[in-house]
Amino acid sequence: MSEQQAAAAVAEPEQAEQTRRQLDRRKKPKRQPRYHVVLWDDSNHTFQYVMVMMKELFGHPHTQGFEIAETVHKQGRAIVLTTTLEHAELKRDQIRAYGSGDVALMSKGSMYASIEAESRT
Repeated sequence: MSEQQAAAAVAEPEQAEQTRRQLDRRKKPKRQPRYHVVLWDDSNHTFQYVMVMMKELFGHPHTQGFEIAETVHKQGRAIVLTTTLEHAELKRDQIRAYGSGDVALMSKGSMYASIEAESRT
């Protein structure tokens, strides 16, 4: 076997493997970018307000709502959900529209929420 034939024999499996990888990449659906819904701290809302809002809007149990309220209070913000852009926009808007509602929750208006892209590290 000549050197050219040997080189061609080695190159064929490498080319086949490269072609297979390219086909595999095309078959996999691309994952939609993810976004965080961020709840921001203010002095106008109680822990109870956050807990009730998290239960009603996100289905979070009261314990998780308390943890979110505590994080917002201590760190100034908390990520309450990570999802697709459209769903994040909906949830942000629901937080902003939630309002004061129940007088027992002792709050003034809605809380502020925003969306930010999930970092890919």
